[in-house]
Amino acid sequence: MVIIMLEDTTAEPSIARADARRRWLGLLSVLFGQFMLVIDATVVSVALPVIQADLHLAGPRLTWVTSAYLIAFGGLLLLFGRLGDLLGRRRIFMLGLGLFTLASVACGLARTADMLIVARFIQGVGAAGASSVVLAIIATEFPDPKDRTKAMSGYMFVSIAGGSFGLLVGGALTQVLDWHWIFLINVPIGLVTIPLCRAMLRETPAPGLGRGLDVGGAVLVTGAAMTAIYALVALPDHGWTSSAFAVPGVAAIALLAAFFVLESRHANPLMPLRILQIRSLIGSSVVRGFLVMGIYSVFFFGVLDLSHTLELGPLHIGMAFLPQTTTVALLSLGGSARLVQRFGPLRVLLVGLSLVVVALLTFAVRDPAAPYWPGRFFSYALVGLGSGISFLPLLTIAMSEVPARDAGLGSAIVNLSVQLSAAVDLAVLAAVAAHRSNALVAAHVPARAAAIAGYHAAYVAAAVGVAIGAVVAVGVLRPRPRGIARPG
Repeated sequence: MVIIMLEDTTAEPSIARADARRRWLGLLSVLFGQFMLVIDATVVSVALPVIQADLHLAGPRLTWVTSAYLIAFGGLLLLFGRLGDLLGRRRIFMLGLGLFTLASVACGLARTADMLIVARFIQGVGAAGASSVVLAIIATEFPDPKDRTKAMSGYMFVSIAGGSFGLLVGGALTQVLDWHWIFLINVPIGLVTIPLCRAMLRETPAPGLGRGLDVGGAVLVTGAAMTAIYALVALPDHGWTSSAFAVPGVAAIALLAAFFVLESRHANPLMPLRILQIRSLIGSSVVRGFLVMGIYSVFFFGVLDLSHTLELGPLHIGMAFLPQTTTVALLSLGGSARLVQRFGPLRVLLVGLSLVVVALLTFAVRDPAAPYWPGRFFSYALVGLGSGISFLPLLTIAMSEVPARDAGLGSAIVNLSVQLSAAVDLAVLAAVAAHRSNALVAAHVPARAAAIAGYHAAYVAAAVGVAIGAVVAVGVLRPRPRGIARPG
């Protein structure tokens, strides 16, 4: 007797639907966490003057409210990214969110400057843990290019919308309630996100620490990143030739050199040097650094410009940026993804970078007496249009060739490129603006007019930087030629 076994195929579609539902809900949990991190970055900048007055902070000590966070965040990104590859990305993501949420409580309850600065440092540690693996989780959960593009669009939307939300809510909470509440709003988001992550995110295969952790590499790269960021933080106040910048700068270079020597000899390195040979990852990080120069010039000098020329207050300044941030957010709802799918990431990226250059030049030539509407409004919208169609191609290109085993490290490199570029770019642009302003003051130009001319010079320098980024993109990010198939 022959027994015929019929395979039950009806279960397969339902299993596939259940897995798809789990992945998209997992993405939702990741985006909640990203939303919390982005909000915190913008609400603090709005509240700094009130924090300074309440805690009686002198200028140099006030900067540590931000600097303590940046040093921990930028210094630990690579370490946490690699730990995510080794120990599991969901585990590292949840650990980072939990620490960030607890530190937010400490920030909200802080009554002294020292307590706030320490809590901000711990917040930076938690943010590094969560941010380092976000893109890796998205890349591994969505291997299909179309699904990955949609997921990356969600990441971009949350990152930009969270920034806009933070500007408005930070100003409102600080003005209506108290600056402590800008940190406490993180707590309910964290309490919702962590259980959702546990339920919906699937842990990635993790080899563990069986082969040992590269402790020496971890110490060297963390020390190099922290001292480099410390040097860049000190640069605006002390200058390029000061010991406050030179000593940690040289130390950072020495630590980084020692790190690369160690990694080339270690059997199980913290950062396998093969990651630096991935052209799409490293090349896109360089281009992203130049794009960040353009975007941060608008945020940093735009605030000063609106304050000095139009005499706007903090809440109105936050509203003035809405054309930029809203345009980016709307594009991330699907417009950027459709452009990438139709024309390819490189073409879309080049158009986006070109629009940012044009927008920066409009800022540079604008009459200081010009009202906000319509000129400034459309300049901000044009920056949003250009950056909005540039972000997604850069993310897509960056993670396209990173092996799954190194996705956490690749994600950390993407985030670190933004942090280091922002610090370097602002230092360079501030130096350009100061040089132009000082030269005009020496020529007996009124101080206010000289300061505005300095902002315009910074816009021109940023436009040149973004244009250089476009040239790098053409030279480095071109698709590789397809190999000729061998005859069978």
